[in-house]
Amino acid sequence: MNKEKVDYKLNDEVIMKKSHACGTNLWTITRMGVDIKLKCNNCNREIMMDRLEFQKKLKKVINNDQEK
Repeated sequence: MNKEKVDYKLNDEVIMKKSHACGTNLWTITRMGVDIKLKCNNCNREIMMDRLEFQKKLKKVINNDQEK
């Protein structure tokens, strides 16, 4: 299985495949480690999921380059 590596970092906004109960699928990464913590950009709910589950559910990464 040759999957391309998706590059994401802390405070990046990501679009997930399925939308949240509030209707949006835009999240912000707030913690990274073995688990990844995401914060919903619409209702501010926070969830945690393991890295493998996150990579399966990830659709697109929107980079926030605030370090200019």
